[in-house]
Amino acid sequence: MILICPHCKKRHDVDEKRIPANVKMARCKYCEQRFPIRPSEKAVEQAGEKVPEAKDGPRRISISLSKGGVGKTTTAVNLSMGLSIAGFKVLLVDTDTQGQVGFMLGVTLRAGLLELVTRELAAEDVLVQARERLWVLAGGKSLAGLKRLIDRKDFGGELTLTEVLAPLESRFDYIIVDTSPGWDPLIVNVLFYVNEVLTPVSLETMTLQGLVEFLKNLSIIQKYNKDISLKYVLPTFMDKRVKKSDSIMKKLEELYGEIICEPIRYNVRLSEAPAYGKSIYEFAPGSKGAKDYRRLVRRVAGDDELLR
Repeated sequence: MILICPHCKKRHDVDEKRIPANVKMARCKYCEQRFPIRPSEKAVEQAGEKVPEAKDGPRRISISLSKGGVGKTTTAVNLSMGLSIAGFKVLLVDTDTQGQVGFMLGVTLRAGLLELVTRELAAEDVLVQARERLWVLAGGKSLAGLKRLIDRKDFGGELTLTEVLAPLESRFDYIIVDTSPGWDPLIVNVLFYVNEVLTPVSLETMTLQGLVEFLKNLSIIQKYNKDISLKYVLPTFMDKRVKKSDSIMKKLEELYGEIICEPIRYNVRLSEAPAYGKSIYEFAPGSKGAKDYRRLVRRVAGDDELLR
């Protein structure tokens, strides 16, 4: 018997024979909400009705690379903001202990992911609406405690993030997860949760090494999370004045072909915008940085007419 939770859209395969005749309600193991038990697919088909398909839910994208200084948070913020401007509902999750997402958007975030995982606060108390159609779930220094909490779990520690974010999915079209450099239990959690990875790669030789190491680790995760894939490699800090930029760009195109995005050009406006708590579209809408991130939004959303 297939039950579909109307709250989080998760499917549950249940043995119909084990459900007592007088029981009319079920509780979702993902979001813990109660919902009416629906008739089995077999019974529905016999009645001549079409079985409804479960919705796929939001697209879940992590912005990840083991190396720092490649523009992960800048990309997470401006991709999320661009998608929200384009009309999508977006949740931006900060899993970096530096907690820069709130600063870059000019919002104060006093609680966030840790409090949601520990159930100290409900989702309504930790989700902050930063802009129209854009919500933020804070990271910051408290995530060090979350990593310890994950480490102490005997089983299922890698699904901690999935368990707390799954109940929120029905509210959003995109869930974008900003990650920290390095490799730790929290980034493993992120990669067990998302199904798409966008990797910013600054056009420097050392970053290419970091990309290779990250992809090795990602391949290990893919043995357990079959749905995850590297969807986008985004070259950043493209500077035509620097010879190595062109050569590294060509190397990336040779190695990764169709998943290479058009590069984000070096633009001082991108580094200035966070000081004003603004996205690049708000701070310098006519800049190269704004144009490049609009182009990325169109690529990710698969719609060439967005943000024209």
